[in-house]
Amino acid sequence: MDKYERIYKLHNILAGRRVPVEIGELLQALDCSEATFYRLIALMRDFLKAPIECDRNRGYYYRRQPGDEAYELPGLWFTAKELQALFVFERLLAGLEPGLLGEHLAPLGRRITELLQHKRLGLSEAARRIRIVSLASRPVGAFFQVLASATLQRRRVRVRYHSRSRNEVVEREISPQRMTHYRDNWYVDAWCHHRNALRSFSVDRVMEATELDLPALDFQDSKLDEYYASAYGIFAGKANKTAVLHFSPERARWVADERWHPQQVGQFLTDGTYELRIPYRDEHELVMDILRHGGDVRVIAPKTLRKTVQETLRRALQNYEGQPDPAGKETRRF
Repeated sequence: MDKYERIYKLHNILAGRRVPVEIGELLQALDCSEATFYRLIALMRDFLKAPIECDRNRGYYYRRQPGDEAYELPGLWFTAKELQALFVFERLLAGLEPGLLGEHLAPLGRRITELLQHKRLGLSEAARRIRIVSLASRPVGAFFQVLASATLQRRRVRVRYHSRSRNEVVEREISPQRMTHYRDNWYVDAWCHHRNALRSFSVDRVMEATELDLPALDFQDSKLDEYYASAYGIFAGKANKTAVLHFSPERARWVADERWHPQQVGQFLTDGTYELRIPYRDEHELVMDILRHGGDVRVIAPKTLRKTVQETLRRALQNYEGQPDPAGKETRRF
């Protein structure tokens, strides 16, 4: 326990007691010698203006006069472990999207750095030991902060949005409900006033965004969870089908520990394969996740999902069945 942790702990002990605390109890709680304890008392009195008093017969306590506010340590106080956890959190936030919140996180990062260096907690080593890897992330675009601010301030937003599925640009007025970070990309879950329905908009496809001076419609968390969390993946809507997948014994060692869906049900079968049941509505993302397991997974049900996977694999195989050209090279299909 370092000096700062002892100050923090001593303050909490004295602030939480209405009667003096004997020195023996304090020495044991702070795990220090009498000499260290007296230096700690002097430091708190002289530099932190702590109203510490001593009753020779009863112990130490905070002086309290009628009408006085309870004494608090000035500024923010963190233990070494709390600072290290905060440093990891700041690294994680910065790693979600480099530059996204840079101007806002920079003061926090500098302050954490100063505190870590002051306490000699090995900042360079901590930074070197934290690695954040993003996979298939897309640039978040220029309007993240507009959307995030409107979500927190409960304001409507007018957006121009490029729909990938229809390859068209549309204008919509939305009431943002949540900002969702999913698979290294950001989405805004919102009520679409044009469709009169809940929708998810990919933030990187927002071409323009203007916060309106109109209150956003609000929905209870239970309603949002029912719509956005019941089906599989980012495709929202209430689940109406259940996928039954069988994984090979080799792949089961990984899949059995994975969480594909909050309401999934999994079990090992007698032959060592692993059966996974997943509720879903839109099969698009589920098919992509099934395909990444190659020949180590088999779709048992429903038949429509099984057929989609079969057709997708058949099209993929056709891409490698080109005829050799005169130079002896395969003809590319795309």
